[in-house]
Amino acid sequence: MSQSAAIEIEGLRKTYRGSARAGPQEALKGIDLTIPAGSIFGLLGPNGAGKSTLINIMAGLVIKTSGKVRIWGFDQDVNPRQSRAAIGVMPQELNLDPFFTPRGALNVQAGLYGVPKSQRRTDEILEMIGLTDKADAYARSLSGGMQRRLLLGKALVHTPQILVLDEPTAGVDIELRKMLWTNVRKLNAQGMTIILTTHYLEEAQEMCDEIAIINHGSVVARDTTSALLGRIDARTMVIVPEGDVPASLTLPHGAKSHMREDGALAISFARKDVTPGAILEALRTGGVTIRDVATEEADLEDVFLELTRS
Repeated sequence: MSQSAAIEIEGLRKTYRGSARAGPQEALKGIDLTIPAGSIFGLLGPNGAGKSTLINIMAGLVIKTSGKVRIWGFDQDVNPRQSRAAIGVMPQELNLDPFFTPRGALNVQAGLYGVPKSQRRTDEILEMIGLTDKADAYARSLSGGMQRRLLLGKALVHTPQILVLDEPTAGVDIELRKMLWTNVRKLNAQGMTIILTTHYLEEAQEMCDEIAIINHGSVVARDTTSALLGRIDARTMVIVPEGDVPASLTLPHGAKSHMREDGALAISFARKDVTPGAILEALRTGGVTIRDVATEEADLEDVFLELTRS
């Protein structure tokens, strides 16, 4: 294992038996992936792409069909106990025992990982996730947001080197989202590797150092966030005109325009085909008086849609 890698995956395949009619279903098709230690790493893809299968294999919850998985240097096939101890998972589903209190749930989880009572950080974790005042309340009395906080706490009881957050902000309010990202940044600053799956692409764009995009069981892209954004050459020039825009306006070949509801003229183009100067010259020639102009860059959603388009 590379000293700078938290997770190394080689040739990972998972095939489910499937129904008699459909036959075997290949969920993962030879995944090769290295996740750097100390990073916040985004794992993105549409529903059914294979993300959950990959996460569950890393966590030791699903048996792979073939391939190699090393978690913090431990081969799952050789050192399964150590590899599981190196990773904590905050699942998307709420799977809490309603008759446990937050304090009890954290202590039981720590016991399952073999953490001695003297080394448990129950009170520290309760404070971090904002549940100190609910420490002895039954989990069934907690709000949905509080239950999601408790899931994060359970993932941290054994002080893992790697934390997986599976759709952590799905359906939660703004306050919880801010609390979660504050804690994630704090944990990452302390050296913990964070793996994030999310459908909120603006979160991935803001939080992640590097991103892998999975589609149909294969990695279709893996790069730094800035490099992925650079793959899309599309730009949009937004013109606020003085008066009406002539219907006969002619733009350079490759540039397309449409009027927005606020009256701005949005002109989309690719840098390799059209320069902003050529567009401005066409507007001047067409008799458009410009009151304001701005440009918009492609975002991660554009990259995602481009790479996962079937």
